[in-house]
Amino acid sequence: MFYRPEDGHGLPHNPFNAIVTPRPIGWISSRSPDGVNNLAPYSFFNAVAYTPPQVMFASTSSKPDQQGTKDSVANIEATGVFCVNVVSYALRDAMNTSSGALPKDVDEFAHAGLEAADCKTIACSRVAAAPAALECKLTQIVTLPGEANKVVFGEVTGVHMRDDCLRDGTFDVTAFQPLARLGYRDYSVVRDLFSLSRPGD
Repeated sequence: MFYRPEDGHGLPHNPFNAIVTPRPIGWISSRSPDGVNNLAPYSFFNAVAYTPPQVMFASTSSKPDQQGTKDSVANIEATGVFCVNVVSYALRDAMNTSSGALPKDVDEFAHAGLEAADCKTIACSRVAAAPAALECKLTQIVTLPGEANKVVFGEVTGVHMRDDCLRDGTFDVTAFQPLARLGYRDYSVVRDLFSLSRPGD
């Protein structure tokens, strides 16, 4: 099968998200200028640089109570900071609860029954139970073609790791089993690992 996106695919559901998988989930926490905590998952997310460490996430829709974007991007534009919380299998239901399109004055931490903890390098909250969290300072927001497509880039200024996830000096993902986003309404969980050495290692 071949299709041009502008012509449509003719399938019951868009296959694009099912093709680009698995995708890590950036559970982005931010705070409005009025002090309201926000928490939302984004599957267009990844790390993009080592030195200094940098991450990105993309927001691809808008809300009626925000001007052409969603709460996360609006908050980050206003405050210049955000935090990326890693989603473990144990937190899957809370993550899903926080994905709803709630009014901008609703605290998703409270809505999802999550304890918030203060970040150390930025004025923002993080998910206390998350296996890891990356405190980030906004570097740039890039507007992409499309109605509400924006990519947020941030430099990591602080890193939290739960002690029980550190084993023999490594951050062991099998200790918490990270979620990955697939297509449609599907997710996967990382439980099995294998290693490959690069040529020349």
